Amino acid sequence: MPVARNHRTILAGLLAATLVLAGCTLPGRGDRDPAAQPTPTDSAGAAATVWRPCPEVAEDLVGRGAAGVSYECATIQVPRDWAAPDGGTFDIALLRARAADQRDRIGSLVLNPGGPGGSGVDTAVYLSFGPAFGGLPTEVLQRFDVVGFDPRGVSRSSPVKCIPDADLDATFGAEPDPDQAEFDALVALSQRIGEGCGAEYGDRLRLFATEQAARDMDAVRVAVGDEKLTYLGYSYGTLLGATYAQLFPQNVRALVLDGAIDPRQGIVESSEGQAKGFELAFDNFTRWCAQTPDRCPIAPDARTAVTDALEKARVSPVSGEGGRQATAGWILYAVISSLYTETGWEELAGAIDDLQRGDPAKVFELADRYAERGPDGHYSNLFDANIAVNCADEESGPSVEQIRDLQTEWRDRYPLFGAPLAVSMLSCASWPAQRDGYPTGPATGAPPILVVGTTGDPATPYEQTPRLAEMLGVGVVLTWEGEGHTAYPQTGCVNEVVDAYLIDLTVPTTDRRCPAR
Repeated sequence: MPVARNHRTILAGLLAATLVLAGCTLPGRGDRDPAAQPTPTDSAGAAATVWRPCPEVAEDLVGRGAAGVSYECATIQVPRDWAAPDGGTFDIALLRARAADQRDRIGSLVLNPGGPGGSGVDTAVYLSFGPAFGGLPTEVLQRFDVVGFDPRGVSRSSPVKCIPDADLDATFGAEPDPDQAEFDALVALSQRIGEGCGAEYGDRLRLFATEQAARDMDAVRVAVGDEKLTYLGYSYGTLLGATYAQLFPQNVRALVLDGAIDPRQGIVESSEGQAKGFELAFDNFTRWCAQTPDRCPIAPDARTAVTDALEKARVSPVSGEGGRQATAGWILYAVISSLYTETGWEELAGAIDDLQRGDPAKVFELADRYAERGPDGHYSNLFDANIAVNCADEESGPSVEQIRDLQTEWRDRYPLFGAPLAVSMLSCASWPAQRDGYPTGPATGAPPILVVGTTGDPATPYEQTPRLAEMLGVGVVLTWEGEGHTAYPQTGCVNEVVDAYLIDLTVPTTDRRCPAR
């Protein structure tokens, strides 16, 4: 990714590929006893961490490192199963970005970009470029080491990889609102994926669950040498942070949970909420098109332009380079990818316009960004990890028959996104692993936690923000009246509140609202 991409686009590239499913992780058991589980030993863990210079990570990602920033990497080992710590280990990859002009250091700001499946190592690099490129504010970079970690199963951390590229192509390219024969084919595809992952990993699949990863976060805290954790989690990262706060409230310094997920909602409620959220975001996009036709070549009726493109693709999809066909599935994922940021709206309008002219290249670019599909047709492990985590977390879900019924029901309520969001629940319907849900209770004993929500968020609809704050019991809500997924760092108002909390532990006395501009 080029350095010049702004932070909102950067985060879209990291998160958009997974966040259609991010809200679909399921509530787990609220009766866990954190004291019954082993925890890292602070002194031994910090001393054992070996950091090495790794400027090549930034060079590989964006062509260079940020000016005046050094990069160091480390790998720590955590138990595969925190309840049975003698049963082998997973590697957890860390990257630490440190500004040369650091002063009055507070500690480390640990990051997770969401997904599940997003790389915290990559995110730390992107955010280290500072406000000129949409990264973290200068004062935050001067007071903290920025530490990203790849959760277990993700990218550089004992990655789970069990879905063939051809099956991922079939998944993304499939009809988003299938008839019975197409639906049956998707059921068979989900079963084949589940069987393949089960054959590859067996009982280990359950160990990619969120609670296990939250316990890993305490090992990360120990590895960076902090007495208490300072954390910035986006989207699914809010679920990780909330789980951590319940397990280790005494180890929390400050948690910013941006793009909040309500851990108590089930897969059906979560999926329907996203269908509603994406419809809202698409309506906002179409309204923008009508109001700014000079920037939207598919104005004045963008909804009709997109639905017509989908219908035409069902009959005669446009072929691109190498004969790749822009099916309705790929077009819909291009739309979804663009709705994560307001800056993506113009890209979407241009892509649909080009498609109407017979050129699907921009549609594929947007969809591939979402899917983390490379030019060679090879995928990262983003979706392997996404499914593994979501399905390990899910303790119950709808049957195949119920999913088929919801497809029809939601199509009527949410014309563009209802059916696809219903069908997406097939991913876990035949997953072979045992399930291991996460706790869903108050973070008793934790300090105030800042919970951030965006009113126009399609992936984690705003309604979840006050619900998460209420569940934790110590949550303080910050509302951004803006568009897109996640809020920090977007505007001066949002930055002011979050920075004061991270640096000085100052929280608003009442829930705070920030205007869009």
